[in-house]
Amino acid sequence: MSCCLLDFGRVQELRQVRDFLFPKHNNAGPEEEKTRAENELTWDDSDWGSWENPDGKEDGAQAEEEEQQQSAPWLQDCVLSLSPCSDLLVIAREHKATFLSAKWLTDESGQEEMTLAVTWSGTLSAEEGECICSVICIPLASQKRSSTGRPDWTCVVVGFSSGYVRFYTESGVLLLAQLLHEDPVLQLKCRTYEIPRHSGVTEQHEELSILYPAALVTIDGFSLFQSLRACRNQVARAAAAGSDVIQPPPLAYKKWGLQDMDTITDHSSIGITTLSVFDQMKNASMLGGFHTSVKGSPPAMSQYITVGGGPYTGFYYAIEGSSQPLLSHVALAVASKLTSALFSAASGWLGWKSKNEEESVQKQKPKVEPATALPVRFGLPDSRRHGESICLSPCNTMAGVTDDFGRVTLLDVARGIAIRMWKGYRDAQLGWVQVSEARGERDLATSPSMPRRHAQFLVIYAPRRGILEVWGTQHGPRVGAFTVGKHCRLLYAGHRLMGVNSVTSQGWQIHTQQVCLFDPVNGALRAVTIPFHLALSDKKSERAKDMHLLRRVTTLLRSREVEPGQTYLINIHDRPCIYMKHIQALESLLSNKNAPVSCLTNVTRALLASLKEQDPEAVDKSLLQFCSSELKLLQLYTDVQLLHTPDTSPTEPEHPSFSGIEEDLARVGPVLQRYTEMNSRPCVSFAQDSSGPLPVRTFLSQLEWVNGELRVIKQPDTDWTQLGSFLFWGCLSGQSPLQRVCETLQESGISPQQLLSLLLSVWLNKEKDVLKYPDAVSHLGTLLSTLSSMKGAVDESWDGQCVSPWWQQVRTACVQSESSAAALLAALVAHRVAKNAITRLGESKFQEEWECVSLELEQWVVCIKQLEDVLALQTLLCLPSPQGSTGGAVTRCSVKTLLESGRGGVADCVSKLIFRQGVSPDLLRDILQRRGENEPLQQGGEEKLEELLECVCQRFPNSLSPDVLFAHCSWENVVQWNKDPEVGQYLEWSVEFLKMISNPHIQFGVSAMMWQTFIVKRFSAAAFLMEKVGKAPKDRLCRRDVGMGDAAVRSFLGSSVQLLQALMEADSAVEQVSAPDVCVEEVWGGAEGPVCSLSSRSASLCVSVTAARRHDLLFQGKSTQFCIYTCTPQ
Repeated sequence: MSCCLLDFGRVQELRQVRDFLFPKHNNAGPEEEKTRAENELTWDDSDWGSWENPDGKEDGAQAEEEEQQQSAPWLQDCVLSLSPCSDLLVIAREHKATFLSAKWLTDESGQEEMTLAVTWSGTLSAEEGECICSVICIPLASQKRSSTGRPDWTCVVVGFSSGYVRFYTESGVLLLAQLLHEDPVLQLKCRTYEIPRHSGVTEQHEELSILYPAALVTIDGFSLFQSLRACRNQVARAAAAGSDVIQPPPLAYKKWGLQDMDTITDHSSIGITTLSVFDQMKNASMLGGFHTSVKGSPPAMSQYITVGGGPYTGFYYAIEGSSQPLLSHVALAVASKLTSALFSAASGWLGWKSKNEEESVQKQKPKVEPATALPVRFGLPDSRRHGESICLSPCNTMAGVTDDFGRVTLLDVARGIAIRMWKGYRDAQLGWVQVSEARGERDLATSPSMPRRHAQFLVIYAPRRGILEVWGTQHGPRVGAFTVGKHCRLLYAGHRLMGVNSVTSQGWQIHTQQVCLFDPVNGALRAVTIPFHLALSDKKSERAKDMHLLRRVTTLLRSREVEPGQTYLINIHDRPCIYMKHIQALESLLSNKNAPVSCLTNVTRALLASLKEQDPEAVDKSLLQFCSSELKLLQLYTDVQLLHTPDTSPTEPEHPSFSGIEEDLARVGPVLQRYTEMNSRPCVSFAQDSSGPLPVRTFLSQLEWVNGELRVIKQPDTDWTQLGSFLFWGCLSGQSPLQRVCETLQESGISPQQLLSLLLSVWLNKEKDVLKYPDAVSHLGTLLSTLSSMKGAVDESWDGQCVSPWWQQVRTACVQSESSAAALLAALVAHRVAKNAITRLGESKFQEEWECVSLELEQWVVCIKQLEDVLALQTLLCLPSPQGSTGGAVTRCSVKTLLESGRGGVADCVSKLIFRQGVSPDLLRDILQRRGENEPLQQGGEEKLEELLECVCQRFPNSLSPDVLFAHCSWENVVQWNKDPEVGQYLEWSVEFLKMISNPHIQFGVSAMMWQTFIVKRFSAAAFLMEKVGKAPKDRLCRRDVGMGDAAVRSFLGSSVQLLQALMEADSAVEQVSAPDVCVEEVWGGAEGPVCSLSSRSASLCVSVTAARRHDLLFQGKSTQFCIYTCTPQ
């Protein structure tokens, strides 16, 4: 891992920006403008191939490149500033400026890219003859509690040659203007809050510093932040209300007159520093002599460094409290200029302002406060050298200075000396990158409270050489070099968000770019990325060698020739290096899909052997444990893979048969056969889902060693089927030795409970494959018997009169599975194994021929009965639907889902199937009447439906009684009709099913629920429409008001009449018949879900609404007949 330049954004419309700032370039003709516009929409490929064949360029391409190179240096004559958040770029020249804001665009490949596009351009100068000298973008932090570190807005601070400093928003609106000095502004710099790394670092305050040729003005960051927010709010309110004058608060500032330097070109504000006692006594002796007095405590001082000439570098110290903050009287000038900027675009509706008043106000200048003299404390004298710029490091300990001799000098800020110098960098541009060390798990475990280390790198851009270099400080080597263009600009803000403090910064993730390289040729913005380890390395560094070897390992693993490079990998792990690199290399190797098991085993064994040969105290225990556990897993994978090989499978004796299993299979045989026939339809399969050997990296990712025990990693989205198939499918299919596989797994340390979960997972999820192997049942019984005999499987204190957790795990898996056949077979086998175990336990205790009765066996009887019922129901639900039918996909059910769906869950599933099959009410009534008779229908499909439905009704005599089934079918049809009202047959069949209900309580309740839920709103809309129109309404009106066509409305009203008639007949018969007793089968009495049975709901409804709705429904029935007569064509 090395330094790199990463493109994170692109600047658009650069040509328009240049034409705006340099009008002399915008003198092309119409043809040239058309060609220029076409070139802007295409890629700039003029210099493609220049590296391969620099001398073979065509004349046209060479001329175009020369023209481009001539036009590229225009950016060097501009003033640039990029926000630290990279969301705003300002390009200014003379009196014009352009603001470019960030936007996210999606390219053709679907990737999002940040682009900077022009959002505002115009003239910023307000005084005659003034021009822009310096620009800085300061993002202001949001004060909302929900903020995560993004800026609220960005303020653009501009310094002019007239001495004015003006503050603008991102849209070019003037917020504040102040004349602080009557000389040109040289530099604007900002210092923002930084979290102290340790308790010894003084917390620095935010500050904006403004440099003039002989003065330095500093504005406190907190007051500036509050003033800018207040001005922005006032401007917004003024623009909305149309007020005339705004009175912004004056800024509090300090003004220092810098003395004892001939010329000053740049500066840096270091912040508040406190000298040590020795330095205090030394300075006092040098300034006051031998007999001078020394104060008890060193005073706090603000340190400033300036560069220029005579001396080359000057160090200034201003004692806190020596100068009072100044408040300038700028209300009149600020108000006039702010009013002019706000309402210049709205002169039409502000006609009360006269031109003479504006000119008189502009001629007035505010009072300029005098500066407090500040002499230079000391400097670096060099009469021939002239400093050009200074760049302060992020931690305020070092600074880089450029001069007119082409040198770059590194200064120690605290000691005031030059500690390093580079030469050959004329017109250099500087920047700093601070990198934090990534903390590993070991560091967090050993010293969680220790602060992280930070490294600083100096970035130097030499435009004349077209190279960007990264140097380690203080005496580090060059760690990176990049060939870039000769007309780029290195943008380094040197600050972050303003308005952040120690309280608001907690929990924020402030993402800012430290150094950015702007290439005007293609508009690319590139960030310099530097890894931390380069600060610790040189050409002989062991860490650099480790990183290089890790890259070699990664490159080798990406290729498919892993096994030939096995020797090289072993040699890499044999050499001593940092333990984290060992773990990273081993993890990369183990997660490689191309590495064979033999290569992984050899490399891991070699690394473990080399670690054991070293000093035990010098070897990291986590690395040793990691290698040991991974080697055990690889050995287990190899052993299981060899056991599943057909050539090595020895012949084993016949599997022991379980008494009674044949009778159970013969009893459920017919249902299993029908279920297999229904699920034998072809289905779509994918290549990656085909059965194959489990990849070793998948095996390693699903197992882990915890406290000497091998455990399966439990994750919510982890599928254990593939791992279970690798361990047990060979045994279930009869291709692997069962006893040897179980012994190998037992010796590996996996708990029997997890082995049981893996076995049940593969058995229940591979139902179709299980049903193909007749001997799979006997193999499953052998595996269950073997696993249950392992130590720790069944509790030794279990006496059969209580529920065993081991067998409860099997029942829980079967009850939750939607593979009905596989779950039933597993329950039958587990029941016989548990019964044999209980029998042996009873014989060992009583020594008599007594039949053992236990609670465990009763649980198995209930579970098997439920699974048999679910299998019959699922066989019915798997019946293929007629072509073109509606009603949804096939419903998959399990014992758990039926118990959770309440007492009406079975009838609800069957009613959905009847609707999907398109069974008419008469046909369903005939099928239920012939229950028990051997006279099936003559049609083939209806014969199968009748057979399966009869089987399910025999198993659910109470849940599928005729009245309950008719009620659910009626409700299902009216639900489907509500989804598609144009199909009137659904509502007609719903009413027919309703009429077949014999119990008036159920009939009245269902009809009342249908009326209130689905019918009454549409019926009222149809009645109001016909009353409004006075005749049969047209199709358009019916669709608008009722939601269906005119033909569907006619059918709907006819069905509504029949519904109301059935409702009135049921209402009259309710008092003569007692309420029904809704009950379910004994094994399904534990349903705890919501009561979804329509019979119980309707029975409870009829008691409460009968008296209240009787007269109302009769009246609505008569009005329905009237509507029918009205709609009937004459």
